[in-house]
Amino acid sequence: MFEAVLLKNIDLPDGHLLATYEAGGGYQALAKVLREHTPDEVVELVKQSNLRGRGGAGFPTGMKWGFVPKHADKPKYLCCNADEGEPGTFKDRIIMERDPHQLVEGLAVSAYAIGAETAYVYVRGEYVKAIRRLERAIAEARGKGYLGAGVLGSDFNFTIHIHCGAGAYICGEETAMLESLEGRRAQPRLKPPFPAVAGLYASPTVINNVETLACVPHIVMRGPHWFRSIGPDKSPGPKLYCISGQVKKPGLYELPMGIPLRELVEDHAGGPLPGRRIKAVIPGGVSAPVIPRDGLDVGMDFDSLAAAGSMLGSAGVIVLDDSTCMVKVATRIIEFFHHESCGKCTPCREGLNWVVKVLRRIEAGEGAPGDLEQLDKLCKGIFGNTFCALGDGAAMGLRAALAHFRDEFVAHVEERRCPFH
Repeated sequence: MFEAVLLKNIDLPDGHLLATYEAGGGYQALAKVLREHTPDEVVELVKQSNLRGRGGAGFPTGMKWGFVPKHADKPKYLCCNADEGEPGTFKDRIIMERDPHQLVEGLAVSAYAIGAETAYVYVRGEYVKAIRRLERAIAEARGKGYLGAGVLGSDFNFTIHIHCGAGAYICGEETAMLESLEGRRAQPRLKPPFPAVAGLYASPTVINNVETLACVPHIVMRGPHWFRSIGPDKSPGPKLYCISGQVKKPGLYELPMGIPLRELVEDHAGGPLPGRRIKAVIPGGVSAPVIPRDGLDVGMDFDSLAAAGSMLGSAGVIVLDDSTCMVKVATRIIEFFHHESCGKCTPCREGLNWVVKVLRRIEAGEGAPGDLEQLDKLCKGIFGNTFCALGDGAAMGLRAALAHFRDEFVAHVEERRCPFH
């Protein structure tokens, strides 16, 4: 029987308060590592668990921590990427609003493991409630000795700062986030050097997602073998799935990694609205290529979705039923990426501009012969040629829409109208 751990407090009226968190065993993981484990031992625990980053890339967390130089001559930093700008994603917001101490403890344990005394939580500015709840949680934790100088009587000192973003999607890219933290325009940096060696203020830096950090205290308390017993061995653990779109029960679900997409959508989310059929599902936020109805038996984990030509991404599951025009969906998604492009590299800046123009023309019934071939050519010019993954995500999504639903694009061009209107 699967037991929810990440969302166990979210329905409690005072789940955001320290007393509630402590009553459920909160901060015991922090006390345990300070009492029983060296930093290297904590890193090894996380490596053994095979926790993979929940922000989108799925990089092994323990391995990332292991890249931090042991004897650096500069301070080490821990950064939490809580920007969560991916459309269809709201898991990190729920944790920060309803169980912020889970994140605070995850930050403290993780900072101890990598040898950092300072952490920055980069939160998107629209998350006002989450920011206020997190500020209160930090103050409560500091008052009880979980933060500050000499945490719980140890020689570990730890401080958390909150930095509010200004609504730029590109800050989800880790080096663009670092640029923003340092007071500059958010644009991706050239790698290498990687943040673990030269990140914030050119110092060793680890960047993890909210959900990733929230997993860490549970791994410490329950053990890495417990974590690995949930879901597939290569992508184990509990996972938060954000379900939105045309389903009966949209919401945030905690379930094992690797659950079949069909089970997630039809059983847990209640299936399509009355009288409708599922047409397609976007499994990981709008960066993830769409999966048509006949592909829904795929497992919701990094490797299974990659093999199916998509990706888990942020696990923002967007359900589309048979009333949906895929040309309209593709146009809105590319408009979003075009708007959020930082403009640093030409393929993304100029390529997405032309893609938007062609898609808008097709959607308006003004498409011309050769437009679809032009879109194919533009996607080829963008994919693999951009400075960061924003352009790749846009191109991958459009390619999938063209591959699976090309007949709808053809109908728009030939009939010079939308068949769904």
